[in-house]
Amino acid sequence: MNNIYPLLFAIENKTEQTEVNPLELKQYWYIVRKRLWLVVLLIITACLAAGVYSFYLVQPKYQASTKLIVNQARDSTQMAAPVDMNSISSNIQLVKTYKEIIRTPRIMDKVVDRFPELKATSGELMEKVNVSSVNDTQVMSLTAVDHSYERAAQIVNAVSVVFQEEIPLLFAIDNVSLLNEADPLRTAPPVSPNPALNLTVAFLLALLLGIGCAFLLEYLDDTIKTEEDIAAVLQLPTLSVIPKIQNSDLLEPKAKAASEAVRRGKNVTIET
Repeated sequence: MNNIYPLLFAIENKTEQTEVNPLELKQYWYIVRKRLWLVVLLIITACLAAGVYSFYLVQPKYQASTKLIVNQARDSTQMAAPVDMNSISSNIQLVKTYKEIIRTPRIMDKVVDRFPELKATSGELMEKVNVSSVNDTQVMSLTAVDHSYERAAQIVNAVSVVFQEEIPLLFAIDNVSLLNEADPLRTAPPVSPNPALNLTVAFLLALLLGIGCAFLLEYLDDTIKTEEDIAAVLQLPTLSVIPKIQNSDLLEPKAKAASEAVRRGKNVTIET
């Protein structure tokens, strides 16, 4: 009777003892391998969901871009002037101002009025167009994103032309030139979605989630199921094992013998 209490105490405190005694590397692998089906199931489900999302649910988007340069004011009566570093610095600072002016209703309303074939409002154009400076230079990059590359190119070209025309009216200075336009006839790959990236992210997240769930289930499971669990918790060898009893083991000996004889095809008489 006295030997029962250590066993009960060990069963109730299995989780606490596991926290005190760190698991070895092979024990971590054993926990993952025991619930490997869960990890694989989560990975397959996540990758299938990412594939369906990337190839069937999301409409591809395309990006077109143009480049503008902010330079010295153009004067037809003056020949090529030497490079002025102060002027270049001022133009670089102007780029930051121009970046904000482009995405304003003042410019976008002009684009809507002049290019009605775009069939877009000024608010929609501001959402589609983005402006950035190229490594703190005098060059500005305008990009437009749309479900059609041809339409994205038309939008970014229209915004560039209108902005170039409006700057002299706003600042009384003509110092913006168009470096290159977007070609609407060019065939370009979509910028989103990115199936390879989505599948990779889904795989890694599902792998981490599956391993985390495996360790969580192991942490919450405080039962003893095998001889290895007894040896790990009690540090004692197993003296005997009670096998699982089948329904056939519960039959009376005579009935069991008769059942075995019938199975073998023999005539048996049972005396009662």
